[in-house]
Amino acid sequence: AAIKSLLGLAPKTARRIDTNGQESDVPLSHVHVGDLLRVRPGEKVPVDGVVVEGSSAVDEAMLTGEPVPIVKGPGDAVIGATLNTNGALVIRSERVGSATMLSQIVQMVAQAQRSRAPMQRMADQVAGYFVMAVVGIALLTLFAWGLFGPEPRWVYGLVNAVAVLIIACPCALGLATPMSIMVATGRGATSGVLFRDAAAIENLRKVDTLIVDKTGTLTEGKPSFECVVAMPGLSEDEVLRLAASLDQGSEHPLADAIVQAARSKGLVLDKPEDFESGSGIGVRGQVAGRQLALGNTVLMEQVGVSANPLLAQAEALRATGASVMYLAADGQLQGLLAVSDAVKASTPEALATLHAAGLRIVMATGDGMTTAKAVGAKLGIDEVHGEVKPADKLALVSRLQAEGRVVAMAGDGINDAPALAKADVGIAMGTGTDVAMNSAQVTLVKGDLRGISTARELSDATVGNMKQNLMFAFLYNALGIPIAAGLLYPFTGWLLSPMIAALAMSLSSASVIANALRLRKG
Repeated sequence: AAIKSLLGLAPKTARRIDTNGQESDVPLSHVHVGDLLRVRPGEKVPVDGVVVEGSSAVDEAMLTGEPVPIVKGPGDAVIGATLNTNGALVIRSERVGSATMLSQIVQMVAQAQRSRAPMQRMADQVAGYFVMAVVGIALLTLFAWGLFGPEPRWVYGLVNAVAVLIIACPCALGLATPMSIMVATGRGATSGVLFRDAAAIENLRKVDTLIVDKTGTLTEGKPSFECVVAMPGLSEDEVLRLAASLDQGSEHPLADAIVQAARSKGLVLDKPEDFESGSGIGVRGQVAGRQLALGNTVLMEQVGVSANPLLAQAEALRATGASVMYLAADGQLQGLLAVSDAVKASTPEALATLHAAGLRIVMATGDGMTTAKAVGAKLGIDEVHGEVKPADKLALVSRLQAEGRVVAMAGDGINDAPALAKADVGIAMGTGTDVAMNSAQVTLVKGDLRGISTARELSDATVGNMKQNLMFAFLYNALGIPIAAGLLYPFTGWLLSPMIAALAMSLSSASVIANALRLRKG
């Protein structure tokens, strides 16, 4: 039902604008990447894309659980199947077919519902021994009645042995955990929280430490260019032009801010060659025959360039929360560039909720320590690590796990992928890279950290529900088997008919299902 309702969100057609400006409705399967599509008021966005014209409030509640429509304008991303409320938009399609966010959600929900929770493996093992024990009890019942019971002894023995086998059928035991997992993954999907597997649902409630990346996780991931400081004798515009030329090859939001700033000034950018991304510390490459490096002090040390001449200016900018990158060309420091990234409006509330739940929050970012501490102090983060490389994030996860902590890692970039995979629970922002989402066990569709609290509450409720189901199944069998075997007969003269046993067995399964379905309403 959860998957069917998600599939039903997608519109069947899209209004495509041809190269000559003519518009026509085409089936969704005929839409290709790069097509221009018009989305009129009241229509659903057909595919994932970017707004190129118009402005409107888009209701994303069906995919993210966020009740307030979000205003979208040129350059903003839109998700397929969300509802355009009041304005007309023209979008350029970027993901179609199975690559859309909706299709990925459907795939993840289906995958999670097929997976097995660790608790289920325990139930399956118990059920294996349980079946052998029940067969033994049924045989014991047959021979006990046949040898020692009243006439007709063997008839009583056979009927009671059959009643034992029927009432002890471990259907409820087998349904106890998969039902809870199925309902929970469906509910999570409609709240903007995607679980990759059942183990993630079970483990999330145990997490006591959360490591968070900064850019795109705590912050908007839409940085704005602040300023450039050039070394004496050099032009600020030339420093910006070189940095932007190199950054054309990077996927990082900070790089995009620098490129956009250079283009807005009308600077002519050269094509980068031999581009190399040192994830988390910066980028290197060749531009117009010059060997460039753009990144933090760690990268400058690697290329043998001292950042000391601009250290005072860098520290002053970092103290305001800006990210600072140094530019070196042919082994010489050229200048620095500062980019600021606003903290998401939802982040303070999300961190306060997680702190209240007893979690320790640790921030690990590639930014300098001054910037990291400025942001950490503003948000009340318990522990701050700056200028960390992907390997450092991985080592941090390992160190905390070695201390006996259950660690979750939240991030959105390629540089977060190793740590996301290593953590007990990896949490990816749905607004981040595909690599991050493929490495994580949980994806927050909206990229809102408040989703972690929602996911933990769902994890708690699901595990509690599974325990209730298992307890009910065991309790039911513990009471039902002795009655079916005829234990009450000497005292009350009662015997359990196999037909009543069959009804009771069915009711036990129905009870487990009904209890699991309570998760739909929280």
